[in-house]
Amino acid sequence: MEQVLAPLWQIMPTLALYRRGLDIRARYGFSFYDSLIVAAALESGCTRIYSEDLQHGQQIEGLIIENPFKD
Repeated sequence: MEQVLAPLWQIMPTLALYRRGLDIRARYGFSFYDSLIVAAALESGCTRIYSEDLQHGQQIEGLIIENPFKD
């Protein structure tokens, strides 16, 4: 089970992560948890995030939001 779950656990919650999430929340008006997801994606070096809840095509610090169900 650890072999399956361990690769999914890449970003540890840190004070810096929460601060970045709060900054994203203030700048973009996302919910707290959506902001943390975006902050974690940015911290891990992701360039794309798939979400039906955020604005399709929006770019945040090089991260592109894509709605997989659009069209």
